[in-house]
Amino acid sequence: MLKGFHLTLMVGPTVPVPVPQIVLDALTGIEVKTATGKRSGFKLTFDISNRSPLHTLFLLSAGAALPLMRVIIIVTVGGTPEVLMDGVMTDHKIAPAGASGNSTLTVMGKDLTEVMNQIPFDGFPFPGMPPEARVVTMLSKYALFGVVPLVIPSVLIDVPIPTQIIPRQVGTDYNYIMQLADDVGYVFYINPGPVPGANIAYWGPEVKVGVPQPALNTNMDAHTNVESLSFDFDKQSPTLPVLFVQEPFTKIPIPIPVPDINPLNPPLGLISGIPTRIEPIRDVAKLNPVQALLRGLSKASRAADAVTGEGSLDVVRYGRVLKARQLVGVRGAGLAFDGLYYVESVTHRVKRGEYKQSFELSRNGIVSTVPGVPA
Repeated sequence: MLKGFHLTLMVGPTVPVPVPQIVLDALTGIEVKTATGKRSGFKLTFDISNRSPLHTLFLLSAGAALPLMRVIIIVTVGGTPEVLMDGVMTDHKIAPAGASGNSTLTVMGKDLTEVMNQIPFDGFPFPGMPPEARVVTMLSKYALFGVVPLVIPSVLIDVPIPTQIIPRQVGTDYNYIMQLADDVGYVFYINPGPVPGANIAYWGPEVKVGVPQPALNTNMDAHTNVESLSFDFDKQSPTLPVLFVQEPFTKIPIPIPVPDINPLNPPLGLISGIPTRIEPIRDVAKLNPVQALLRGLSKASRAADAVTGEGSLDVVRYGRVLKARQLVGVRGAGLAFDGLYYVESVTHRVKRGEYKQSFELSRNGIVSTVPGVPA
């Protein structure tokens, strides 16, 4: 495609292989979206003739013969390969031929959490296993897809005694892992890479610290590397999460306000909005105080973001791929909005000769807490 980046598309059951040139020639667009708290998804668009073998290659992949057609999308920018997506096809659509005489084939899919969401294992026992051990056990089934668990044990030591209770799975592996994550205020997602065919399955706290990505520059003349960037400060959007813990003897619910700051979610803005309403955290009355606090901290970190930003960039000009679920710096937006932000979501749009990204940012307030950001 365009000088500055190169696209690689791999398709196949379980172990994908690079697609033939006829597939790349028919490919007109790729869209991949990654967002916090959601499963990643992709869309491939092809312009094909009615006699093209792609009709058979893709439409039959949804049949019983090949129930899981895996797709890996890799883009190389400046010599550095980045795996944008490792997932499976879930849907196919054909738009009949128009004036050009060609049809439009659209292939959609989700990341490898879709594989984990296929078969329910209701009733599967986990005797004497804390939540993190159950998560590792479930993820081990997907080693064939290159899934490597990255599981952070909860600070809550909760090992059920087998003579008293044996935890049993409810629903699919994905649903049960998400339930276990919610119980302790954790998140779960699968990150593709760092090499094609490998994936990191992360189960742990949402981390908003680390080395930030190179800054997004706006209003800086020749140094500007974004096409658009705008911010919104809604000082009334923050809410104060309050959890109610039941006192064991009197059974009286005790309200406990939850702070929006913890070591893994430091303040990125000096002036934050003042909470204008209370949001009760439900289904925690029967939990012990540690369990309830963990769930409350997770809710509080999401409820404190008063500043949101959105924009778009050309990847070749930016020099690298902007990644979601990490920090990024902003320069040139003014005293109020410069500084570090958490990247909530990124949408990749690749066409012949063009690679652009749209993104959404967030932080808890205005005015940066750091004197500078990496260029």
